[in-house]
Amino acid sequence: MARKSSGRTGEASWQWSRTAETRRVMLRAARDVFVEHGFAESSVAEVVERAGSSVGSLYHHFGGKSELFLALWEDHQDAHESSAAGAVAKARAAGEEDPLELFVQGARAFLRDCWERRRLILLFMDGDAPPGFELMRRTRSREWVRQNAVLLGAGTGPEDRVTVTVLTTVIGEAGREVAACETAEEAAAVVDTAIRLIRRLDPLTAFTTGTTGTPS
Repeated sequence: MARKSSGRTGEASWQWSRTAETRRVMLRAARDVFVEHGFAESSVAEVVERAGSSVGSLYHHFGGKSELFLALWEDHQDAHESSAAGAVAKARAAGEEDPLELFVQGARAFLRDCWERRRLILLFMDGDAPPGFELMRRTRSREWVRQNAVLLGAGTGPEDRVTVTVLTTVIGEAGREVAACETAEEAAAVVDTAIRLIRRLDPLTAFTTGTTGTPS
């Protein structure tokens, strides 16, 4: 009985690994095709050809071209957020407790990642997209603001909400500028400028005084 159960577990694990690898290969092929042609001009046929797969397999795993694009975006966002979260966790482990410093570490990691992911950043920010994408992006952006508010210890008042929203927007727009840079050195300068701006906004002071950097 034990051997039989073990066999089923091993087979299930193998099937899961195979499915995960198939999805990974398709997403990588989709990334290249979408970046080269944009969403509207990309074809399922070219994606499956580059992935060495079949149209049936793509529809089985994703449902179609639109769903594939949205899955690519979700995968990109997850990796992007994981980079920022990892930087915050590393800073905490090193003994950092100041909310602004933790926020800065996460922002810096996020922006540096924008350079590494610049082709996808420009695709998702400036390229065409399937129906439903903008709603998903707005929903994700609101969640990003909420997470930043928690990290910074912001309250629920209008000043706090606006301050966190502005800071999050600064990071997002700086990420677009980083992705548009022509060299790594230029991108690094944009990251440093964004971080200086975040510090200058002094959000922790804003939360306690009611205005950014100026006591009420």
